[in-house]
Amino acid sequence: MTQDDFIIRQMTPADLELALDWAAAEGWNPGLTDAIAFHQTDAKGFLMGHIGDQPAGSIAAVRYGDRYGFLGLYIVQPQWRGRGYGMQLWQAGLQILGDRTLALDGVLAQVDNYQTFGFKTAHHHIRYEGLGEAYAKQAGVVPLRDIPFTTLLDYDTQHFLDRRPTFLQAWVGLNEGYAFLEHGQLLGYGVIRATRRGFKLGPLFADRPAIAQALFQALLTHAIGQPVFLDCPDANPEAIALAETHDMKPVFTCARMYTQAPPPLPLAKIFGVTTLELG
Repeated sequence: MTQDDFIIRQMTPADLELALDWAAAEGWNPGLTDAIAFHQTDAKGFLMGHIGDQPAGSIAAVRYGDRYGFLGLYIVQPQWRGRGYGMQLWQAGLQILGDRTLALDGVLAQVDNYQTFGFKTAHHHIRYEGLGEAYAKQAGVVPLRDIPFTTLLDYDTQHFLDRRPTFLQAWVGLNEGYAFLEHGQLLGYGVIRATRRGFKLGPLFADRPAIAQALFQALLTHAIGQPVFLDCPDANPEAIALAETHDMKPVFTCARMYTQAPPPLPLAKIFGVTTLELG
């Protein structure tokens, strides 16, 4: 096969499910309903490369407004690696994203390669693993469905690259979540979702560490006795402390990288990122 035999097409929902199966095989442990929320976010941003009728590789190049784009799900099946197909997918993804500031969460072994395309490391995300357990719900913690969506979207936008209403609507609709209210003001929220193995928390945004802990413990009650994972920015020592206080152990580290100056995110209020595949 030559590079000319490699055809790149926009993913169907079924293709995206397949790409997430590949991600699971690589040990990334995606959520059981991730494909639904992902595809709704930017259907044109998911590409799959085919050799004949056989799917061979994937990439996500998701656009957030006119300013930011996020790269993820960059996978070539093992039997097709080393033939230049990955670079074709990469270039196709970059073409979709145009002149936006680009972001990705790269495995440490590939950081040098990403640097050749102008990406620079801003901080690292450390994945922690622990076990769900029961906690009494603290005052101020309420079901996420009780929060007006516009209020939630405004709060989420303060902690993310850009507004993501389509993604957020699907994400909170598909998964369990809690918010924290104080004097009627939203000061934090978190989501937990079932994955191929156990559960992942994300996002977990909170104005104060005590609020993050209250939300974290409420979410853990949905996964009693099951593995639970949280991706913490190492630039927030309180996030690391939250994980370690609950006997979670680091199992994986990746680099958050950008092609331009990192956005002014309030990292001290980000205790868990939403997803390493879409930011």
